[in-house]
Amino acid sequence: MRFLTVRDLRQRGKEIWKELRSGEEAVLTHNGSPVALLIGVREEELEETIRLVRRARAEAAVSRMRERARQAGLDRLGEEEIEAEIRAARQERRL
Repeated sequence: MRFLTVRDLRQRGKEIWKELRSGEEAVLTHNGSPVALLIGVREEELEETIRLVRRARAEAAVSRMRERARQAGLDRLGEEEIEAEIRAARQERRL
């Protein structure tokens, strides 16, 4: 995976776009931190690519939530305990 700065993109944009069209991927950074993932996409695959990226992000979020729940011991709650937690959260929102 290639890392590029915003400056790289400005100075060598034509070259970078050509590489992306050929299937390369790059991480765009700002002040050394990643801010975007650049991937080449063909027009006929745009919708599918967007759907797959969104799905991958959602699956990663669910995995992180499950891991936090496991670490907190919440993966061992019974159905009644889960319902009690839901009721408590809903009550808290009303306040």
